[in-house]
Amino acid sequence: MEYVQERVTTLHALTDHRPDAPTDRAAVVVPMTEREYGTLAAEHVLSTLEAVDPARVIVPLRAPAERAGPFADWLDGFDLEVETLWCDGPRLADLLADAGVDGDRGKGRDVWLGLGRALAEDFVVVHDADTRTYSPSFVTRLLFPLAHGHDFSKGYYARVEDDALYGRLFRLFFRPLVRALAEGPEGGQGNRLEGRPRGRTAGGDDPPDSDVLGYLESFRYALAGEFAATSELIGRLRLQRGWGLEVGTLGEAFAHAGFAGSAQVDLGRYEHDHRSVEGPTGLADMSEAVAAATLRAVEDHGVDVDYGSLPDRYREAADRLIRGYETDAAFNGLTYDREGEREQVATYADAIAKPGPDTRLPPWNDAPVSPAAVAAAAREDLAAVRDGPDATNAPGRIGRRGNDD
Repeated sequence: MEYVQERVTTLHALTDHRPDAPTDRAAVVVPMTEREYGTLAAEHVLSTLEAVDPARVIVPLRAPAERAGPFADWLDGFDLEVETLWCDGPRLADLLADAGVDGDRGKGRDVWLGLGRALAEDFVVVHDADTRTYSPSFVTRLLFPLAHGHDFSKGYYARVEDDALYGRLFRLFFRPLVRALAEGPEGGQGNRLEGRPRGRTAGGDDPPDSDVLGYLESFRYALAGEFAATSELIGRLRLQRGWGLEVGTLGEAFAHAGFAGSAQVDLGRYEHDHRSVEGPTGLADMSEAVAAATLRAVEDHGVDVDYGSLPDRYREAADRLIRGYETDAAFNGLTYDREGEREQVATYADAIAKPGPDTRLPPWNDAPVSPAAVAAAAREDLAAVRDGPDATNAPGRIGRRGNDD
């Protein structure tokens, strides 16, 4: 247990106290895919939200047509104001295409659609649905800084499960990548350029510090999917379409909230599913999106990146951290696969490259489509698969209990 303050306000779980927070003025956005249908983890999250009783729960749902109706029926069984926003219907696709904002689909795109609907409330909380240790305090802890003058808050937690260290993409890729960028080609601080960051804080003041790398380093688990923000800030964010959502959001939060307007909160014990390194949607694929989002964020704020030397500098920074992780694991009696972690570093190094075309979604304040139009199209799409001629062929409900895969 410790109480060290980072450059962003850092709130620690020093006791079991559950802070008061304005849940009645908050929308909770919980992106889901068909794999969450009926699982114990997703059911636990939604049942817990029943006790939190936020103003609204919005579920951006990525699922094929034959699964969307039964999934929405399952969600309707909870004692919550749930809006199921089916993200894969034809009317919604046409609406977004006509507005010029269709394109690659992924978690970030789903969250962006949900955030538009959440703007009706004062505060917005975003989190995943795959944790088996979800607590009502997650929502109140994320909201607490917003009720005390901050514009943005991010969750953090230690990923220690099965007697081993997890959080591999953060530990072995993001953190050493940011350190390599901060050290610069000559091993100093050459890449931390002074210059005004893009954008302004939600309150209208320029961020007090242009050190985006210091900002990214301040977050203890930058790739956590749990964050909250004022609706005013949410309306200003450009979002990544895919797996770069979390770090891309940090880059945007730096632009509009800065150090002074940001906080991170300890969510305590947190367990969720682990991904393999290789394979579709594995950590290797995710590292490419994380690298692109990170590098675009730092370039947005004036960092001059030496891409020729960066992969080697990343590997050196990662190797230094691995020695620390190995010692920490031994200190706590945990197992540690040093060679396995080095192999992951070698894999992740291949993801480091200059970002391609910028496909970020526009801030809702400037979007060429309205949240109301999105809701109407998604509602019609969902009604069609629930009530249309194919509805009778849809699989039966899995029910409130299923396999937690």
